[in-house]
Amino acid sequence: MQHIQIEKDLFDEAALQQQLQSKNNPIPVFKQQRKHYLNILTERFNSGRAATELIYLHAALTDKLLSLTWPLFFDDKQQDLALVAVGGYGRGELHPASDVDLLLLIKKPKKELNESISQFFTFLWDIGLEVGHSVRTVKECVAEAKNDITVATNIQESRLLIGSKKLFDEQKTKCSPKKIWPSDKFFRAKLDEQIKRHERYNESAYNLEPNIKESPGGLRDIQMIGWVAKRHFNVETLEQLVQHGFLTQDEYSDLHNGQAFLWRVRYGLHLINNRREDRLLFDHQRKLAKLFGYTDTRNNLAVELFMKQYYRTVMDLSRLNEMLLQLFEEEILLAKKTSKPKPINNRFQSIKGYLEVTFDSVFKSYPFALLEVFLLLAQNPELKGVRANTIRLIRSHRHLINSNFRSDIRCRSLFIEFFKQSHGITHELRRMNRYGVLAAYIPVFEKIVGQMQHDLFHVYTVDEHTIMLIRNLRRFTVPEFSNEFPLASELVSSIPKQELLLIAALFHDIAKGRGGNHAILGAVDATEFCKRHDLSDYDTKLVAWIIQNHLLMSSTAQKKDISDPDIIYEFANQVGDIIHLKYLYLLTVADIRATSDSVWNSWKDSLLKNLYHVTRDVLRKGLENPTLKTELVTENKRLALEKLGEQHKTDSIVKLWQQFNDDYFTRHTPAEISWQTNAILSSGNNETVVTFRHSSKHNVISLFIYTPTYTGLFSTITSVLEHFRIDVIDARIIESRHGYALDTYHIQNPTSTTIEDELCSKVKTSIKEQIELKQRKQQTTESTFIGRREKQFKFATRVSFDDSATVQTTIMTVKSYDQTGILSRLAMILDEFKINIISAKIATYGERIEDVFNITNAHDKKLSETEQHKLADNICSQLDPKL
Repeated sequence: MQHIQIEKDLFDEAALQQQLQSKNNPIPVFKQQRKHYLNILTERFNSGRAATELIYLHAALTDKLLSLTWPLFFDDKQQDLALVAVGGYGRGELHPASDVDLLLLIKKPKKELNESISQFFTFLWDIGLEVGHSVRTVKECVAEAKNDITVATNIQESRLLIGSKKLFDEQKTKCSPKKIWPSDKFFRAKLDEQIKRHERYNESAYNLEPNIKESPGGLRDIQMIGWVAKRHFNVETLEQLVQHGFLTQDEYSDLHNGQAFLWRVRYGLHLINNRREDRLLFDHQRKLAKLFGYTDTRNNLAVELFMKQYYRTVMDLSRLNEMLLQLFEEEILLAKKTSKPKPINNRFQSIKGYLEVTFDSVFKSYPFALLEVFLLLAQNPELKGVRANTIRLIRSHRHLINSNFRSDIRCRSLFIEFFKQSHGITHELRRMNRYGVLAAYIPVFEKIVGQMQHDLFHVYTVDEHTIMLIRNLRRFTVPEFSNEFPLASELVSSIPKQELLLIAALFHDIAKGRGGNHAILGAVDATEFCKRHDLSDYDTKLVAWIIQNHLLMSSTAQKKDISDPDIIYEFANQVGDIIHLKYLYLLTVADIRATSDSVWNSWKDSLLKNLYHVTRDVLRKGLENPTLKTELVTENKRLALEKLGEQHKTDSIVKLWQQFNDDYFTRHTPAEISWQTNAILSSGNNETVVTFRHSSKHNVISLFIYTPTYTGLFSTITSVLEHFRIDVIDARIIESRHGYALDTYHIQNPTSTTIEDELCSKVKTSIKEQIELKQRKQQTTESTFIGRREKQFKFATRVSFDDSATVQTTIMTVKSYDQTGILSRLAMILDEFKINIISAKIATYGERIEDVFNITNAHDKKLSETEQHKLADNICSQLDPKL
């Protein structure tokens, strides 16, 4: 540890000693001294002083505090004790709330020392130090280190603070690489440790709320390099690796600057939480962005700009970590293995399972080889990666990727050929992004590298989401995964050119963060790319169409009533033919799954498959031959009768059905019609029927309610469901000719798990009681719970109306932040305005809800402009009382 000069205003030792002499209890004196210098360090950080300065200064101040504490409990001349700093504190690094890790070395256990040792560590806690400590003999240190790589790593970074140097040196010698954990075994163990750690974070540095210490590209990755370097080369600092020829000066600068940025973030995290915290949670991100001086721009929030710098930093550090660990592997593990290079072509060869250039000026002589690297890796799956010297050459030659490079027919051909490979596309595309080649070749892609989408719906940056989407598409092509998405696996093998789907995926979100419609802007970028790469006019238009419409199928399935033949016919017209439908379905499924693990569920799977199949049938029949509603009503009745069989007399069924209007038969499947008809006819004289049906295909349950209708029925049902913490995701509200509700709700648990029969029974009883008493739960008087994450994303409610979609109804869309009881509150507002609900689509996207209601006014007409304004104002004022 370098010598740190401590200014008197930070720590006045003479004044402290004077206070100690005048006080009987030293604890307040030490406590106040520590509080004094921590306050000054905080002031310095907030005024812009570098964390790289302050963490070393904090460690030095802690050293000083310990040196003055030690004599209170131990004799200075005692030679059988040594106080040793280990771990991060051993490196001389201490963030505001980091643990002070200490090892008390003892020559041999002595009973007379136990009380002093206990009092010493208790005193340290009492004065406010977060101490992690152990008391061991040298023999015990060796035994523990042999058995635990973590202990060996901690001890490796030990630093003598006070006491016996002889004892400390003995421990260092007996725990050295010559005695335990030689550098090859140490490297293997730490590498396995890193692999497992990265797996815990899904191999991604781009998580929504990253851990700046443990995530890929985080501080632990930098420490990993330092640990291995210290073990093998016996160096104390990363800078010394430059002298060993293992780091260039530029690479060291990148490592140093990356570490400095992460240290600044971690220092700030500790301060704003007043405790140790390594998770960059949403509320922390906003506070740090403000603290560090980021400001909103026209297209990006301050927090998004801050997080973009974070993600780009950890991506650079991930690449350096990969390259240096590869260098270590070659030096430590592979150096003694003799292997002849295996030629691949004139420019590349394989050696010890890794790809490398045949001569150092390959990229200068053949710039197109900068893309050829990734094609060769995809074509040769036996290759384990790229040799470190070649990674370094790629990095130093990226400047060659310019307009001339992009116009070179060899480069254009290599890039398109890459997307035609049967293996390795995702893995190598991620490597291409990590090495900075992808952003260099497609400049517009550079704008989304590290681009955060500050919401709970997207858990990855835009570039990582894009690669996850491509990974999902590629997974459809792998036979062993065909059981996951059978329809997608079937369709992907039938589309003419899979590379067009992947190119569309690459560009689908490429215009995010620019302002404007990202789908339209992305289609423009993709068109230019396709033309430059000599794709045919048809292929170019197909790619552009997929990008421009990549949200169409998802929004139709989740926001519109796809049981309505008119909706299906409209969607089929927009799609045009089955080829376009196949491409769109595949991209939609893969896109939703790439946003977040929690977004995709079996219900969405069912909706999209249903939309695909009914649209395909319309397109096969021909857009010029739409199915008439009368034909659909007749066919659904016939099939429902067949399913009912002999359960009820045909006369009874027909008599009941005479009370139902045609909308009921067009908006329900024959299976639903037969189930609900059976429930009504089996109920005897009961006025109210409440029944559930489980699906074998997904965890969504169908709830059917048949009862005399009244104003407020929808709010009654939703209040009961919300009381039991059950989510409504779809509702079809139909009234029979004799004034009965024929309402179908699709419901699920918030966790998308199956609702148990016992809970269904309780819900059924509660609904019947509420309907029969015609009482409403006044959810508006209850407190509204908003979770920690959701609090960071509160925004003003927006209400919009669309009169163009249907002839008879108005479509109202409500976008707001998710909060308990919101659906029943909306229902009560609609009741107050005497609004009839024809159908409802309830969707949650992370922190926001987007509910779509098909409604009419009290006269069964579309809402007038005045009615729309009044309704919207009332919804906004009630949902956002404090905004």
